[in-house]
Parts: sequence; C-alpha cells; structure tokens
Amino acid sequence: MQASSADHSASPPRVSIPRDYNAAHDLLARNATRPSKVAFMDALSGEQLSYGELAEQSHRFANALRAQGFAPESRVLLAMLDTPQWPVVFLGCILAGVLPIAANTLLTAQDFEFMLRDSRARGLIVSHALLPAFEPLLGKIDTLKTVVVAGVDNCAPHATLASLLRAAPATPTVAATCADDACFWLYSSGSTGTPKGTVHLHSHLIQTAELYGRGVLGIRESDVVYSAAKLFFAYGLGNALTFPMSVGATTVLLPARPAPADVFALLKKYRPTIFYGVPTLYAALLADPARPAKSELSLRVCTSAGEALPAEIGKKWTAQYGCEILDGIGSTEMLHIFLSNRPGQVRYGTTGQAVPGYALRIVGDDGRECADGEIGELQISGPSAAIMYWNNRAKTKATFAGEWTKSGDKYTRDADGFYTYGGRSDDMLKVGGIYVSPFEVEACLMTHPAVLEVAVIGVADADELVKPKAYVVFKAGQSATMDELKAHVKQQLAPYKYPRWIEFVSELPKTATGKIQRFKLRQPR
Repeated sequence: MQASSADHSASPPRVSIPRDYNAAHDLLARNATRPSKVAFMDALSGEQLSYGELAEQSHRFANALRAQGFAPESRVLLAMLDTPQWPVVFLGCILAGVLPIAANTLLTAQDFEFMLRDSRARGLIVSHALLPAFEPLLGKIDTLKTVVVAGVDNCAPHATLASLLRAAPATPTVAATCADDACFWLYSSGSTGTPKGTVHLHSHLIQTAELYGRGVLGIRESDVVYSAAKLFFAYGLGNALTFPMSVGATTVLLPARPAPADVFALLKKYRPTIFYGVPTLYAALLADPARPAKSELSLRVCTSAGEALPAEIGKKWTAQYGCEILDGIGSTEMLHIFLSNRPGQVRYGTTGQAVPGYALRIVGDDGRECADGEIGELQISGPSAAIMYWNNRAKTKATFAGEWTKSGDKYTRDADGFYTYGGRSDDMLKVGGIYVSPFEVEACLMTHPAVLEVAVIGVADADELVKPKAYVVFKAGQSATMDELKAHVKQQLAPYKYPRWIEFVSELPKTATGKIQRFKLRQPR
C-alpha cells in the first residue's frame, strides 16, 4: 500500500472562540490592563500610540463611521502607509461591523480602480501621499460615496481622519458580530496575475496569532517587532498587528519601502527582538558592506515567507547574526503561515513542518496523495482558510475544495515531516519527460558567490522542447560568465537540470512582498 504524505498527526484542537465575537474588540480588550504601554511607533516620525490611545481612537473611528452612515457589512478600501493610524482605521472598521479592505499602496490608479469597482466599496480611507493616485477616479465610481484623507489636518473638499477622530465620541462601540461573520478582505498580491478579493472571518485573526504567533514564534509581551512586509499584506498583518496585539508587544512601523540601509538603521535604533523579512531582503542585507555587527542588534528570532528561502542565505544570516531564520509558507487564502521551521529545529533548504493546528497533504496530478519523496501540490486544511474569492465563483471552487485549500505550490515531504519547496504548480518544468523544479536550479545558482538573485523559467528550444532559462542579478562589483554558471549547476545537479540560457539583468520583476513574478518573465518581450 502506498504511504500517504498527509500530515495530520501534529494537529491539536483548534482555538476555542465563542460564537458572539468581534475580532477588534478581542485584540483591544486583551490590552486593557496596559493602557500606557506603546503599541505602535513610527520609525520615521517618532509618533507613538499607546494601547490606551489605540483603543480610544479605534472606538472614535467606529463612531465616526456610523455617523457617516456606514452600515454593518458595508465596505471601505484602506489605502494607507504603515503609520500608527493604520491599525486605528482597521480596528475601528471592525468595531463598527464595517469590512476594511487592505490595499497595496504600491499599485497604480488602474489597479485601485479595479479594486474599488470589484469590491463596490462605499468608502475610501487614503494617506495624503497616496491621494494623487485616486484623484482621477473620484466621481467616476458610483458606489464610492465617502473619501477620508489621513496624515493631514485639512484636505478640502475631503474629510480628514484627524478631524473625524476629534469630532467623534470615544464611547465604546462594538458591533454585534459573530465568529463566522465576514471581517475583512485582502487582495492577493498578483504574483500569478489579476488580484482576487479574499474574504476572511472574525475568527481568523486570533487563530493565526495563537497557532503561529504563540505556537511557533513564541511571541511575548516583552517583544519589540518589525515586519518588512507591510500591514496590507496577509504576512504583514499578522506580523505587525495581530500577533503583537494578542500578547501586548510593541510594533515598530516603517512607512517607507524597506531599503537595506533603512532596515539596519531601524534594527539598530529600536532593537526589535523579532524581525520578519523576505528572502530578497535578507540577500540584500547580507550583501550590504555597511551591515552592522551582531552586537548592534537584539534579534532573538527572524522569519521569512513570500518565497522559499535559499539555504545559503539562511546559513549566512545565522553565521553573521547568531539568529535563525524560520522559513515558512503562508498565503492570502490561509491568512498566515501554516508550514514553518521552528526555533531550534531549523533545516535550511526546507520549509519546515506543519504548524500545529493545520493539516497538510501533497496531491499528485492523478488526484491521489503522494508518498514521501514524491512531488505534488501542497494542500492545507486549517481554521483560517478564507471563505471565498469575491465575485469569482470559478476560482473559488477551484481553490477551496471542501476542507482543503489548494496552494498552487509543488512540494515533497520526507519521512521526518519536513517539506521541501519545488516551485509554483504553473512554474514546474518537464525536461525530457522529467519534472524539474525551477527553485532547485535557482537555489543551486544562489550558491555561486557572485549571484545576488535568480529566477528560472521554461523556454522552448528550436525543436519546441522546454528547457530551463535563468535570469541572474549579480552582487555589486561581481560577475561570472555564462559558462561558469552552467558548470556550477552541472557540478551539483543532474545534467539535464542546468539552464541552457542565462540572461544577466539588473533586477527581477517582483510584487511588493518580494515575490518574483515569473509570469512576467514568460511574457513575450
């Protein structure tokens, strides 16, 4: 009988949540005994928001929404930079029973128009710096009735967040929601094409905080955290809001993009104990000649997600800073990480083991579960799975298959329950009738000392046979020839896996989370 790769053994009972439940009320109530402690601080402006101030302002915003006529279950697009006002708006919406839709701030006016029309959002809360991207849309979208600008005191003809908070009462306001009510939306990052509105429930935030935040990270009240991934991403939302609020920790926010120099400056000044990054950022930090010494930082644990972490990066980081990187994988659909390495049990080159509370299985092209060592699609069962893609019944049915959510990622599992990434399902190559993982080739090229980043796709040769092609970004001041890189791969992998073509580029197309957009490399140019 064929062995099953399903991983059910490590799944404890799910977190108990009452039927009548409001996610924002829970997170704020957990910190009622520490009103003076700093909840959020802005690394650029120095603005701080205590837990007491956060609760007061969140309730003020909930009351402001009601005064503006927002009914429960109406929708608001939240397009704000990472400042302490972001959680005020997000939590205030949820307190009022209004659904916040966290939007990627790096998108274009065309993308924002798609989200506004697709979601039929009644309101828009936008940072003043981002308002120019929305101005061409105002008046064009019939469903958008209210615009509120954050970050300034006056922005006529629009209302400002500051003025609404001053005018609204701080009377506690908690909508009569239940654990299974829709709570918020996130749009997928678009690494494989058009973003999809992903609908999550009130129970999902605390499920991820308890199962991954506490269960894997061991986050505690004394922690100071910084997440390079922004709050509008599923990864960043848990990292910088849900997890720290669940235990009363402090979050440092960086409104700007996380350039290596700014990240190191933040890590040195505020001394976070938990740093959440992505592989491309870790690579850039390690390549920075001005990187600080281990003694200048206070890290106790680091995490990585978004893309599989190359083993070489993890090993170099640990050697440099004496701190493990817990590589894991999550998704917008599952809200946060469901498969991860754990402190003291890291195996670089793998994505670790199932997060307790989640069940995993690997399914082959024939629909049957794969044996250990066989590659197939990773599927997840867990309490934080989204209920649907808004306005997209076909993709909802294709992704959410009953109890199981399809990840679209290829994996293998070993006898110890460690999972190794094999690439996106639509990225897998078949060379000479044998599956080749682009990530395996990429990881091999990453071990060359001159290589900073790499992406591998399949390209047809003159005989219409698919072969690997690599796009390579070199470290500053370093280089290698095509033949040298090919030989480097041939020395470590089976001969048929080496890239037949190598193109040297200055940068790779990525989403704002740092995911490489391989579909763009496959497009005709």
